[in-house]
Amino acid sequence: MMSAMICEISDYIATITLNRPERMNTISSAMLDELTRTLVAVNENPDVRVVILTGTGRAFCAGLDLNEASSGEGIGGKDRRPPETIDLRNTPPTVLFAMDKPVICALNGSAAGYGMDLALGCDIRIMADTAKLAAAFVKRGVVPESGGTWFLPRMLGWAKAAEIIFTGRTLNASDCLAERLVNKVVPADQVAAEARAMAVEIAANAPMAVRASKRLMRMGLDETFDTHVQHVYLQLLPLFASEDFEEGVKSFLEKRPAAFTGR
Repeated sequence: MMSAMICEISDYIATITLNRPERMNTISSAMLDELTRTLVAVNENPDVRVVILTGTGRAFCAGLDLNEASSGEGIGGKDRRPPETIDLRNTPPTVLFAMDKPVICALNGSAAGYGMDLALGCDIRIMADTAKLAAAFVKRGVVPESGGTWFLPRMLGWAKAAEIIFTGRTLNASDCLAERLVNKVVPADQVAAEARAMAVEIAANAPMAVRASKRLMRMGLDETFDTHVQHVYLQLLPLFASEDFEEGVKSFLEKRPAAFTGR
């Protein structure tokens, strides 16, 4: 049986591929659990410095599996009673947001609903010129449940985010680039290579410094400048004592590429 998710690691890069092309990589309840476990595993793996998240076929992810829900099973199924409490600590959006390692979304195709939120939760997005982002939540009777209402106002400002969310609008690749929702738009057959090239560039840097930088960027979203400066120095001081800092200075003086070990 073909796995619905594939994780491959090479050259310090983990590539996680949603592998359900016959269903446009819609997310089943089982895939939610598998994606969470995979994200946690690569974040804790010392041989991984960068993560690429992508899909197979013509879509990145068409959202949650509505066929599963409409049959009375899985997410939103009629046979599933609402829980008395909700623990979201171990769900893909919260795990993705808490990851210290950079995550690049290689949008091989369109992303709708949950798939759009999943893409927005990544740090960098490389998009196929044929792909679209569909904020179709209100058209299905739900809200952007996996981060859209948090990410979009911060990325676009309140008014533009409101326009997209309230209308359930679909954005083409040109729209996404103009609104800075994606870093780059390339031909569909170049998405994987572009994402890989950026991952290689990031992986060549000092991994502890990259992770600390991401932590600080995340913390800075909700901090005052004075508080943030304190956290910057708490992250910086251990780096001064690292082998990678020594290698970074030495390689600069010797005019050669650095060989960082993550220590």
